[in-house]
Amino acid sequence: MELEELKTQLKQLIIVECDKEDDMTWQEIEDDEPLFGNKSKVGLDSLDALQLALVLKEHFGIKVEGSKESRKHLQSINSIVDYIQSVEPTK
Repeated sequence: MELEELKTQLKQLIIVECDKEDDMTWQEIEDDEPLFGNKSKVGLDSLDALQLALVLKEHFGIKVEGSKESRKHLQSINSIVDYIQSVEPTK
């Protein structure tokens, strides 16, 4: 999958799966902006992190553990893409 296609797919999945359709469009998510926390315009929370982990498992075969080490991979679109590209799918 092409890099830009992967980023677009992730953004679309975040908007739909984390129920952000009323708040923003996927085009508004910048590749390097934080997805979580006070500085994030996306405004994901801990429940969204769980949902995002399920989405990554379902769509990409990537397992995200609950550790701090794994959570750092969910900070931005770029960090998720890097993680997907670095991990062997568990499917």
